Amino acid sequence: MAKSNKPVVWFPFAAGGTVIAFFIPVIALLTLLVAFGKVPAGLSYESMHSWLADCVLAKLAVFGILALSLWSSAHRLRCTCFDFGLRIDTLVAAVLYSAAIVASLAAAMFLFRL
Repeated sequence: MAKSNKPVVWFPFAAGGTVIAFFIPVIALLTLLVAFGKVPAGLSYESMHSWLADCVLAKLAVFGILALSLWSSAHRLRCTCFDFGLRIDTLVAAVLYSAAIVASLAAAMFLFRL
């Protein structure tokens, strides 16, 4: 049986989809609360900034959420491009996955500068 590299691509995609499914509804609810001026005290800018600045585990968690979400979104866009008839899959994959990697690295640099 021939070996495949598909698990390398599918694992972060599936993990990212799970992360998105769990966190997007929470983020939407918190955004709605902020829009109505009902920001909980623990979610103020100062509180969140100090929490991220002091806790390495929090930085790793936020990085994981961002990186997995970016990877999942890149893979979703790749599949969507293919479904719309864009048959240059290698180029599309290279561009989208490269963008996910660059954005993940930028997020890591930002988080660990705090």
